[in-house]
Amino acid sequence: MQKLIFGKGNAKLSKEIFTFSIPAGYTCPAAHLCQSYADRTSGKIKDGKHMSFRCFAASQESTFPNVRAARWHNFDMLAKVKNDAFSMASLILSSLDMSAKIVRIHVSGDFFNSAYFRAWCYVAMHRAETKFYAYTKSVNIVADNMHMIPDNLVLTLSEGGRHDDLIPHLGIKSAKVVFSEEEAIALSLEVDHDDSHAYNGTESFALLIHGTQPAKSSASAAIKAMKVKGTKFSYSNK
Repeated sequence: MQKLIFGKGNAKLSKEIFTFSIPAGYTCPAAHLCQSYADRTSGKIKDGKHMSFRCFAASQESTFPNVRAARWHNFDMLAKVKNDAFSMASLILSSLDMSAKIVRIHVSGDFFNSAYFRAWCYVAMHRAETKFYAYTKSVNIVADNMHMIPDNLVLTLSEGGRHDDLIPHLGIKSAKVVFSEEEAIALSLEVDHDDSHAYNGTESFALLIHGTQPAKSSASAAIKAMKVKGTKFSYSNK
């Protein structure tokens, strides 16, 4: 049986971190301010009508066909088990290296339905010695399944989605994309450059805008300003 494809850390993440991804946008039902898609065949980017900053993962898929293919492979494999939580969990467990100690769920993509979210909860329960962590805008799905979340599955709720109104009520830390270090300071948020706030921290934090942004947009202007200041905000695409 074919297996899912896991990656390893890059310039931002430790090489010890295993990563899992599915297609950006298409699997992100709660995306709003960052909603973008890369066409499966051509890689051409399409932005959602409310997009204010382009999804970095969609830009990756547009630029690197092999990355796009791997993420669609994973989504297709999950679809073959018909969105059954136990079947998806079994597939994930059979594909995940036994040596993995830290796993980032979704460099790209999100929890696209409750069954898929529960599947990862089951995986974390089964691999109690492994730490799993994820950013998610599927706050409604998290809210409906709070009783399922094991201690070794660490969530960060991503602001800028369709269900931000639920975030203050769940007692889970959140992350906000900011356009400058000054904005983060004004919000009293530390900037996370290496995901340590995501998998080890308990407090909400900020992420600096990065990736390819639409020309003449506020996001593009923010990146130009950070380049002038020498602010570290960009990481490897691979």
